[in-house]
Amino acid sequence: MGTATTAGRLIMKLTQFTDFGLRILMYLSYESRQQPVKIIEMAEQFNIPRNHLIKVVNKLAKLGWVHTSRGRYGGVTLAIAPEELKIGQVVGELEESLQLIDCSAGPCAFTLNCGVKSILDRAMLQFMHELNQYTLADVVQGKTRQQIKTMHLSYIATDG
Repeated sequence: MGTATTAGRLIMKLTQFTDFGLRILMYLSYESRQQPVKIIEMAEQFNIPRNHLIKVVNKLAKLGWVHTSRGRYGGVTLAIAPEELKIGQVVGELEESLQLIDCSAGPCAFTLNCGVKSILDRAMLQFMHELNQYTLADVVQGKTRQQIKTMHLSYIATDG
């Protein structure tokens, strides 16, 4: 999870890898899809390089969240019910690190007497607890579900 500063404010930011993973899982959650989704379709829909998507899909497959199959009728399908996949679980598995601050990254005059690390660690636990209140099914409701349906149907109409 990266951080950035905008106008003096600290902004937590998920890695692209996690962002892509969430998008893939959301896209695959469309239950009316008859065929597995091709990597090229997701790459075009999200304007993401195919090679990046392959890496993310491979990780999702290793985690047991998607099935992959090769061949003419192959592709990617969701392997877990959207109601069973917690968003915090996804973020926790896909992010390289959930530390907001790495005290071992360099010399720090406060290393032995710092109160910031424990506060940030507790905040991250609360953040992950909050994310785990929601599932993939929760985040693909309403307008998001309609957008996913529109994306699938428009792709099938033009290329599928």
